[in-house]
Amino acid sequence: GIDEPEPEPAADRRVADAAGSRRMGLIEGLIAIAGLTVLTIVSRGFFFLIDKDLPMPGWLHKGMRYAPLAALAAVVAPEVVLDQGQLVQTWRDPRLWAAAAGLAWYAWRRGLLGTIVVGTAVLLSLRLGLGW
Repeated sequence: GIDEPEPEPAADRRVADAAGSRRMGLIEGLIAIAGLTVLTIVSRGFFFLIDKDLPMPGWLHKGMRYAPLAALAAVVAPEVVLDQGQLVQTWRDPRLWAAAAGLAWYAWRRGLLGTIVVGTAVLLSLRLGLGW
């Protein structure tokens, strides 16, 4: 057969540009970093920039007590019941058993450290011991 010549690197860049992917230049990268830095400082430091407390209705103040628990549940629950974005299909998933054991320990003893230790022990026992 006839050997075709290797494509030039410039030709590869043209093909990549035509496909919609383009590498960011140095100036664009520095502008992006500076912009994200300003955005982060303003958003995280907003409450430090004001001098007085913001007025808050009683119901909102009472509800804010549950914000950390809600955030934790929003992070942990999908990790326990989802596998590759789908609901767990089998009862032999060690995460389900570890979460149940941790919940049982917390209901019995009300200790956070014990909850973590029990849940981790069950998870590792089922994964390493039974190969789930």
